[in-house]
Amino acid sequence: MVVAVIPNLDKRGAADVVEKLGVILKRENITAYLPDSICGTNFLHAPEDELYNLADIIITIGGDGTIIRYSKRAARDNKPVLGINAGRMGYLANIEQNELELISKLKTKEYVIEKRMMLSVSIVENGRLVNEFTALNDAVITSGFISRIVDISVGVEGDYVNYRADGLIISTPTGSTAYSMSAGGPIIDPLIQSFCITPICSHSLSAKPILLGADNQIKVKAFSKKRTDIFLTIDGRKVSAVKPYTEIYIKKSPNMAQMIRLNDRSFYKTLSYKFKDYRSI
Repeated sequence: MVVAVIPNLDKRGAADVVEKLGVILKRENITAYLPDSICGTNFLHAPEDELYNLADIIITIGGDGTIIRYSKRAARDNKPVLGINAGRMGYLANIEQNELELISKLKTKEYVIEKRMMLSVSIVENGRLVNEFTALNDAVITSGFISRIVDISVGVEGDYVNYRADGLIISTPTGSTAYSMSAGGPIIDPLIQSFCITPICSHSLSAKPILLGADNQIKVKAFSKKRTDIFLTIDGRKVSAVKPYTEIYIKKSPNMAQMIRLNDRSFYKTLSYKFKDYRSI
């Protein structure tokens, strides 16, 4: 077995986890690589982009942002990812830093791979495709200024719902515990395949989150009467300015993120743990 360890060394404790992992992986006779930009004993080294071809499993060390970034990249090569939490909440991480001995289960294949739906997001201007993105958590349309209302039209199968709000979140079930939850959206089992449309600070009491089946394609158009700048954000990163009436198409991605689960904590136990309800663990 070959694994690639890709840490976010900006995260507290990540460097120590790398060294501890190196010892455990060597003991288990698992070949381990690090990106050639990172030093570490008990590891081989290769350019980061080559690791996805060399490794059977990608191990990431960091917060949810780190796990999202490398899970999307690994999905292109159909490789599973194991997340080790070095962030704050770490919803997507499967093991904590005090659970590193569970790594031995990789060799005996005592783990489960959970497949997570992702979004394919396309920006179309005047009928021309200008950019495409993949999202594991969400695609968000917002104004460039706090409390500036944006008019957003959301179409599904030729029918439209109109929102006046600070913005709109289209999330996957995986992303339901992120920005969507903060905006009042529901928490969804990550193994379900669906979209959740959640308005941000809607200017209407009747605007509620909407759940849609994953086979739908969503068409979004946004504009501001005050000529406020509008932006598209993918998984927390601002990726594009949106011109008035630019069309944004969102559908299920053909690729699936693959998350390794080594411990026996279910999604629901993880939620309780992250919300500090230790009585349920």
